[in-house]
Amino acid sequence: MATIPWLVDVLRSAGVQVVVEGDWLNRMRPGSFNPIGVLWHHTAATSSASNPHPALNICINGRSDLPGPLCQALVDYHGVFHVISAGRCNHAGTARASGPIPAGDGNTMLIGWEIDYNGVSQEMTAAQYNASVAATAAVLKQLGKDSSYARGHRETSTTGKIDPSFIDLNVMRSDVAAKMAGGPAWSSIVDNATAGRFTASTNWGTSSYSGQRYGGDYRFADPVLASDAAWYKFNVPAAGNYRVDAWWPANAGYNASTPYIIATSSGNQTVHVDQRVTGGQWRILGTFALPAGDANRVAVSRWSSAPGLIIADAVRLTRV
Repeated sequence: MATIPWLVDVLRSAGVQVVVEGDWLNRMRPGSFNPIGVLWHHTAATSSASNPHPALNICINGRSDLPGPLCQALVDYHGVFHVISAGRCNHAGTARASGPIPAGDGNTMLIGWEIDYNGVSQEMTAAQYNASVAATAAVLKQLGKDSSYARGHRETSTTGKIDPSFIDLNVMRSDVAAKMAGGPAWSSIVDNATAGRFTASTNWGTSSYSGQRYGGDYRFADPVLASDAAWYKFNVPAAGNYRVDAWWPANAGYNASTPYIIATSSGNQTVHVDQRVTGGQWRILGTFALPAGDANRVAVSRWSSAPGLIIADAVRLTRV
């Protein structure tokens, strides 16, 4: 049976923080293991800064219905990789075909990351995501595979698994590809306070009420049946596909259907978000084809029939 004794060295060489959990080189399930890809999961446990890896013991030792180890590595709240096994693990089960991964025994074909978050009321942290991207890129390089060999469990599961929740797996593969290509892609952030890059009418107020804000403050306005948009201006370096992320502070009194307008190469596209929840973090609005040039590229519109304040805080573009 093959093993991957190089895993710890490859992760550390990629700048990933690693903790080795016991005799990881000899902890494994019986059976074949000849990995060709990497599979992302979430644990369904609620992690936090003070309890960063609540599912670690289960991932090492398993459950009454499923013996451990349950993954090659667990990714804790802070983005630390806890390496558990160099061999076969019970994480993937029977796999359906997904991308270049054929149908078959997922435990044979795939190296598994269990990312420790609950996936229902909790998303993975930025530290977990960034570390998982870096680790996946490094491991796929070691395997001689491209980013299409990174999959999510919900893509290969034959039993309706939903993990990993709250991420766009195509964006994940784009981020892995950019990492494999030699570094981060072009990215730019415009905050409501970025000089010369943000414009809004006098109908938009300014507040520093929420601790979830990006920077020192954010803008707010009542919803109306008119656009009166707050615009973010970006100098896009080249025509191509760009991921658009937005940051807002969340509050029960904010708007449940806030329109974000993206000025794409083929015209304006609108994405509605619920600003009552999931604040204080970057949220993906989608990936869009954008033209090159310095222009107003993303807006927050006031045109919403939902009650609650419309918030304009920060927007980020990343080439993918």
